[in-house]
Amino acid sequence: MFRLTSLRPLSLRFRAPTSASFATVRRGTGSRFPPTPTRFDPNQGSGGGYQYFQQRSVPFYQNKRNLTIVGGGAGLVGLYYATHLETVPISNRTRFMDMTKEDEEMMGKQAFEETMREFGKAIVPAYHPTAQFVHRVARDIIRVSGIKDVDWEIYLIDSPQKNAFVIPGGKVFVFTGILPVTQDEHGLAAVLGHEVAHQLARHSAEKLSSMKIIFLGQVLLNFVFDAQFLTRLLVDVGVIKPFSRLMETEADYIGLQLMAQACYDPDAAADMWKRMKQLDTDPAHSKYLSTHPSHDNRIQKITEWLPEARRIRENSDCHQIAPFLTLFNRSVFGH
Repeated sequence: MFRLTSLRPLSLRFRAPTSASFATVRRGTGSRFPPTPTRFDPNQGSGGGYQYFQQRSVPFYQNKRNLTIVGGGAGLVGLYYATHLETVPISNRTRFMDMTKEDEEMMGKQAFEETMREFGKAIVPAYHPTAQFVHRVARDIIRVSGIKDVDWEIYLIDSPQKNAFVIPGGKVFVFTGILPVTQDEHGLAAVLGHEVAHQLARHSAEKLSSMKIIFLGQVLLNFVFDAQFLTRLLVDVGVIKPFSRLMETEADYIGLQLMAQACYDPDAAADMWKRMKQLDTDPAHSKYLSTHPSHDNRIQKITEWLPEARRIRENSDCHQIAPFLTLFNRSVFGH
């Protein structure tokens, strides 16, 4: 942001004309002024009028220099974009990524420090039965995610917030306020599967990577249309927010497969989001202005994916060990 601090109004100063300046002069005496005023006709040609402002004679899209600049810039952006494409695990979506894992870890360390400053005093001790319950479910999801070379840490925060998140670098945070919504280990596995999926897909790094391309595209649009507010609005509503909803939906899909692979009931994911919908204080918010899919959309998508998730669970021989695992958890941890 630029701030104008020394801009002052332009001051026009002039001297009052002397009487000699307007003295009446007869014809033929070398006068610089005609005896009668000259009338100005704006409809006359170049010899009878004055053009106060220089008008752009050629539209922007017909100016070869402008088209060369825009075309060259778009070409360079396209080449850079094409050389930094990769595939997201499990979903197999092709995406742009130019952020290294080292940069991602550095970003995660800063976010972790900020989170600990805010919630460090509210962390539930690891020996607490509820904390052990959360740790166990999280470890089950992490085990099947296949994420390697990550120092995982799991924290339970005593707070009424209905939230959970994973910071890049494997730092898992779960708030006690979401446990009544998840109800049991299967509901919690749905939440943690979603959050671990963000780590597996490296969504935080992808979002920062894509913002570079979005910014360059916005600059080119501003150069063409010269309407910064309209361009920002179009980019926000038409690109940034849909992109965020896409990543959230992808995390739902990947997370559903992770919880099924870890022998948790995937049907619990749809039930959990139905309970979350009932607690929504603003159910009428516009889906086009939100960074997350609506609850109805999430429930619909998860329901469509359930047959695939059930097959994954069956192929993992979970039907043999799941009843014993549930009985053990409830007898030991009370969940």
